[in-house]
Amino acid sequence: MTWLRHWLLALQFFTRVPVTGRLAAWVGYSPAMLRASAAHFPAIGLLVGGLAAGVAWLLLHRLPGPFAPLVAAVFSTIATVLFTGALHEDGLADVADGLGGSHDRRRSLEIMKDSRIGAFGAIALVLAFAGKIALLAEIGATDAPALVAGLVLAHVLSRAWPLLVIRWLPYAGEADGSKAKPMADAIGGGTLLAGALWTVAVLAGIAGLQGAAFLVVPFVLSALALAVVLRLFARRLGGFTGDCLGATQQVCEIACYLGVALRP
Repeated sequence: MTWLRHWLLALQFFTRVPVTGRLAAWVGYSPAMLRASAAHFPAIGLLVGGLAAGVAWLLLHRLPGPFAPLVAAVFSTIATVLFTGALHEDGLADVADGLGGSHDRRRSLEIMKDSRIGAFGAIALVLAFAGKIALLAEIGATDAPALVAGLVLAHVLSRAWPLLVIRWLPYAGEADGSKAKPMADAIGGGTLLAGALWTVAVLAGIAGLQGAAFLVVPFVLSALALAVVLRLFARRLGGFTGDCLGATQQVCEIACYLGVALRP
């Protein structure tokens, strides 16, 4: 029951799926519970990726003509944004504004807390969506099963890597009033292990369908993307914030799509 409550809390916090009323009362909330729910980040990725894959597969097989892969890429991306409430995209925009707007650590963190979007954030979002759609359309044009598998893989992996950001970096923001306040304390080894088990289970399933070689390039490129953002956050901010976790997810997701497109 504890496991289920943590899973439902992650679903409530990271998607727009309504967990309300008596169910929400049963689930409960505490900072410790939210921190423990981080173990289910990859499981949320499985839901998001499964939704995107379903939309893409349906459109690829129902729409005639050469533009079907592009339409599938656009609407599968829209589905993920609606399902998650653009939570991670918002983090990417805030991080781009903060790091692009100032080289001073304190000022960057202040900019990131501003709800208004600036030039750097807008540019980051445009490039991120363009990159996603272009890569997904390219994959779908040549290999529809690879598009389906790639969507699931990218959404799971990109939600597993932020667990290492929480584990390895200190919290850089002001914890008071922050949605990410529970993450100010590093997650435990048990939480990290549970997240790894979710991820390995999905990777094993994809390897069974597509072959283990399918995973290699996407895994390596997304891991390299993680290394880049880890170094950037440590050097520029001295740690991470909730926005950094969203930005990490977005960067690693795109890197994973690139890996699928470049695989042998």
